[in-house]
Amino acid sequence: MNMAAKSGSLSINSENIFPIIKKWLYSDHDIFYRELISNGCDAVTKLKKLDMMGEYSLPEGYSGRIDVIVDPEKKTLTFKDNGLGMTADEVEEYINQIAFSGATDFIEKYKDKSNSDQIIGHFGLGFYSAFMVADEVHIDTLSYKAGAKAVHWECDGGTEFSMVEKESGEEGARTEVGTTITLFLNEDCLEFCNEYKAKEVVKKYCSFMPTEIYLSKAGTKETQIIKADEKLEDDVVIEEIHPEPKEGEEKDEAAPAEEKLKIQKRPELVNETTPLWTKHPNDCTREEYLEFYRKVFQDYKEPLFWIHLNMDYPFNLKGILYFPKINMEYESIEGTIKLYNNQVFIADNIKEVIPEFLLLLKGVIDCPDLPLNVSRSALQNDGFVKKIAEYITKKVADKLSGMCKTDKEEYDKYWDDISPFIKFGCLKDDKFCEKMNDYILFKNLDGKYLTLPECLEIKPQDQEEEGAEGQPAGSAVDENGNKVEAEVVTDTPDAGEDGDQAKEDEENEEKKEKTIYYVTDEQQQSQYINMFKAAKMDAVILTHNIDQPFISQLESKNEGIHFQRIDADVTDALKAKTSKKAEKEMEEQAENIAKIMKKALKNDKITIKVEKLKNKKISSVITLSEESRRMQDMMKMYSMPGMDMGAFGGEGETLILNANHPLVQYVTAHQDGENVEMICEQLYDLAKLQHAPLAPEAMTKFINRSNEIMMMLAK
Repeated sequence: MNMAAKSGSLSINSENIFPIIKKWLYSDHDIFYRELISNGCDAVTKLKKLDMMGEYSLPEGYSGRIDVIVDPEKKTLTFKDNGLGMTADEVEEYINQIAFSGATDFIEKYKDKSNSDQIIGHFGLGFYSAFMVADEVHIDTLSYKAGAKAVHWECDGGTEFSMVEKESGEEGARTEVGTTITLFLNEDCLEFCNEYKAKEVVKKYCSFMPTEIYLSKAGTKETQIIKADEKLEDDVVIEEIHPEPKEGEEKDEAAPAEEKLKIQKRPELVNETTPLWTKHPNDCTREEYLEFYRKVFQDYKEPLFWIHLNMDYPFNLKGILYFPKINMEYESIEGTIKLYNNQVFIADNIKEVIPEFLLLLKGVIDCPDLPLNVSRSALQNDGFVKKIAEYITKKVADKLSGMCKTDKEEYDKYWDDISPFIKFGCLKDDKFCEKMNDYILFKNLDGKYLTLPECLEIKPQDQEEEGAEGQPAGSAVDENGNKVEAEVVTDTPDAGEDGDQAKEDEENEEKKEKTIYYVTDEQQQSQYINMFKAAKMDAVILTHNIDQPFISQLESKNEGIHFQRIDADVTDALKAKTSKKAEKEMEEQAENIAKIMKKALKNDKITIKVEKLKNKKISSVITLSEESRRMQDMMKMYSMPGMDMGAFGGEGETLILNANHPLVQYVTAHQDGENVEMICEQLYDLAKLQHAPLAPEAMTKFINRSNEIMMMLAK
């Protein structure tokens, strides 16, 4: 026996390195699977590249593979690859000197000869992750180099190792080029040599590694009986079965016997070497995208659409982002963005690399150029990582804006589902907001989707053009037969009696603030919506919680634009035209009726106005200034006291009584009447109900009062 043996100490600076590795090397102990398998992938990739460059000839029919073998009885876990293997000197260099990366050395040596390398090579301490779960580790390896001897290395988890070169044919010597790593698991980690646990972890980290990975159980007794013509190349034949005729049957010598084989269960292929994101988008079908989505995310609801990222310069980045249906409050949305490095799974939802708002989506990002050997805090400050995040943001914005430009009908169809995502993105990312500014949609009262520029470009109908009967072309008739002037989202100054004033108003139109009216609750604000529709005015529907901070951001980024809820004020378009004399009379009327209302409601804080509304069926409404309401919403969001909307009289709230309504006229004419107090209370509650839900006690009083009024009518 010709054997060269060597023993010594690992080249490290601390005797406590292994306790540190076991506890702190990685937060997830199962990650050693990823590290050891990715090392095997590198070994296979290197060997293929050496063959491609003419420095080595692969055996005929060579197929790179990694075998993971679990053995619960022996409490071992084995990783075998048929990559390039190692010599004794390389084991000394790459194993005994902790944290030296062989992949880095290989890339540096051959970087000018091959530009298509897919060597992972980012995990310098990858091999030593084995000691997080193993008391002892063995390596058996044979280098591709001519004349190389097999090497056996072992370490018991301390700082002492032994390494022996073995001759071909010697017991335990590896006979094929490649490396075998055997882990003798400690008692706390025996779950990792369970076949099902192993499959779960390998699929988690290695589902898309570029080398085939097979999982099997050592010494398995499981067998299958199959027809001979069903045998596959990897099947291990245990026994040939020649069925004998059943009792009472004669054997037909002329008929060929149906040959059967008893085989050992084949190792299971657990990964896909060419995942969909590695292909060019033009080569992928719709069904492939959907199948990949179902397989990776276990979600059988069809996504709305997807974006396929494919970039080689200035950095390598590929991936697919899926837009699932997210028609719920944005706080409840949970997405998953899986980050890969050369098809090796790194982690879900790394915020340092992937913009936060994209985490609402589902998808995969593969970026081999990421500096994964640095800390998360370093990633946050890494300029290159920020450029990657900016690129991803740009591609998403380009996809969405492109869809809005070229396929508006399809974009409209998706909008309700994706709007929380887009609005959240605008709030979180200024650059995304700038790109999406003109492609944010607003659904109006008729269910039509408008962009922000379209909302602002709506022009008032020409109120000077006469119709056939002398009425303005844009006029309409409300439910009471009153003529109603046409009005739109954009406020315009009323035409003055003086021609010069009208001209000045027209010149100042561009300088005037543009108001976009909106609705937050179609049911609660239905009375205001009816008033708007009757006046030919429009508003947009904004019902999500995210809409309030979102419109504030839009106002800050679009000078001159102001969003106002439709119950924030009674605009001139909803009022009947009155003379100056009539206005003065209403002011006096308001003073008198205010005293009556305050006395009836026992509240001196009420702000009351009297206006002539076009719709005579509306008796009273409440308005709350936009500024006050936003302040109240903000204070309620932060759980600040004193913001009870059930209590009337808050700052910015006004009760508006319609001078054209008989009940208001009755109160004015019969100030001391016996029913005036009841009518005042009812006018107030009716106004409140159109604005916000009544408090429980107020609702009880309103119902009792309504019953009392109906009983009076029934007499």
